[in-house]
Amino acid sequence: MIRLDNISKHNGHRVIFIEASASLQKGEKIGLVGPNGAGKTTLFRLITGQEDPDEGHVLTDRGVSIGFFNQDVGEMAGRSAVAEVMDGAGPVAEIGAELAELEAAMADPDRFDELDTILERFGEVQARFEELGGYALDGRAREVLHGLGFSQAMMDGDVGLLSGGWKMRVALARILLMKPDVMLLDEPSNHLDLESLIWLEQFLAGYDGALLMTSHDRAFMNRIINKVIEIDGGALTSFSGDYEFYEQQRALNEKQQQAQFDRQQAMLAKEVAFIERFKARASHAAQVQSRVKKLDKIDRVEPPKRRQAMSFTFPPVPRSGDAVVNLRGVDKRYGERVIYQGLDLLIRRQERCCVLGVNGAGKSTLLKLVTGTTTPDAGTVTLGGSVKMGYFAQHAMDLLDGDRTIFETLNDAFPLAAQGSLRTLAGGFGFSGDDVEKTCRVLSGGEKARLVMALMLYDPPNFLVLDEPTNHLDIATKEMLIAALADYEGTMLFVSHDRHFLAALSNRVLELTPGGLHRYDGGYTEYVAGTGREAPGLHE
Repeated sequence: MIRLDNISKHNGHRVIFIEASASLQKGEKIGLVGPNGAGKTTLFRLITGQEDPDEGHVLTDRGVSIGFFNQDVGEMAGRSAVAEVMDGAGPVAEIGAELAELEAAMADPDRFDELDTILERFGEVQARFEELGGYALDGRAREVLHGLGFSQAMMDGDVGLLSGGWKMRVALARILLMKPDVMLLDEPSNHLDLESLIWLEQFLAGYDGALLMTSHDRAFMNRIINKVIEIDGGALTSFSGDYEFYEQQRALNEKQQQAQFDRQQAMLAKEVAFIERFKARASHAAQVQSRVKKLDKIDRVEPPKRRQAMSFTFPPVPRSGDAVVNLRGVDKRYGERVIYQGLDLLIRRQERCCVLGVNGAGKSTLLKLVTGTTTPDAGTVTLGGSVKMGYFAQHAMDLLDGDRTIFETLNDAFPLAAQGSLRTLAGGFGFSGDDVEKTCRVLSGGEKARLVMALMLYDPPNFLVLDEPTNHLDIATKEMLIAALADYEGTMLFVSHDRHFLAALSNRVLELTPGGLHRYDGGYTEYVAGTGREAPGLHE
């Protein structure tokens, strides 16, 4: 359906692709992977014709429809979310718009003399609209929006009043309703809660078109894709199978390439040693000459590319008391909406509690009550003895000073720390070399999240409260964070929609439901096994 044929692409002096080839065939669901800046977004832009390759060709079969979702959703205002979604449904949306115009024309007394012509056209358009399933379109649009977490009121309200994250869901719903031959989805799993994520996973698994997508959620990718295309060093490499298989295959290829490289280096060293030893002896001149020629002709094996692995190790944390935080008889409401009534909760030392609940259940409110960011209307929230708390909130990234560099930000927070230890800290969170001189203003969402984490974890608290810490993080950074937090000796209370993160780090589940708070001993994996569902909003 789509072929990339020996494409090359430069961005200034930076090489993005060199004679790279790949294809997307009918029925393939492909995960596009590679380090940040490798060229994933550029590849989407080449396929959609927003950019042209410097060399080579991007070939799309005639008549193939393409739907492209990315993070830049543009302006939306002035109509309902349902109308905005239906507008993206391709030809049926255009026919629907003409039908509405003809209905208005039939009711217009100034056009009474054209009525016969209008009625004839109305009959043709109405038949075509019905043939394309137009009358079911509103219902289908609402079904998709409901799957992505919209209430009826939000569907019918002005889309311009929605936050950026909800507008992205509207843009995604447009593509899903359109059901093109090929879907290009750039990070569709961002900004989705767990219930919406699982709904989208099921929708895409059942979609019969071709799919090319990026995602920082490995569980989401794993359940949908049947092929991986890796971008690395200007090349495109295809792997059949899911993300787990790709990781295993990549590690195996790397190991084999390293072994080949080592064998060749040993052979070359032996040949060079022979040449050096006998080059001055006339009796060995022919042999030396023969070996020199042989060396010139050998195809050199490249060592495998080593991706820089981030790693962060927690210094030991001071011990807290056994009772870390105690909520007694807590009430909290926003206007008429009751969030908590008579809530009792005790979190003990070294518990790692993940909080689950549908949108609006009060997950972030619970974290705000625990951290003192909001106060209860009644009841008490008491921190235990020797508790030192660290709170990662979504708004923390907005509080960074845009004019300060990464290094200055770290230095401002820890003025007594040695420069070397701050550079090591920055390196552990993916800011190596000159990266530390970037100002906070130019950082991506993921880079800001990493910097806030570094600020919080350098002098680690013994009680971590994390609200969606993985939202902007790529897979490599998440793996680093999981590895670091697995060895963390303190207490954790966290909200996340990343199932890999939940399963790896939780040892207790707090589920918020309309009937109150339910506690489950054991982590997220045990919760799924025991309840038969991956999120509270899903039916068993």
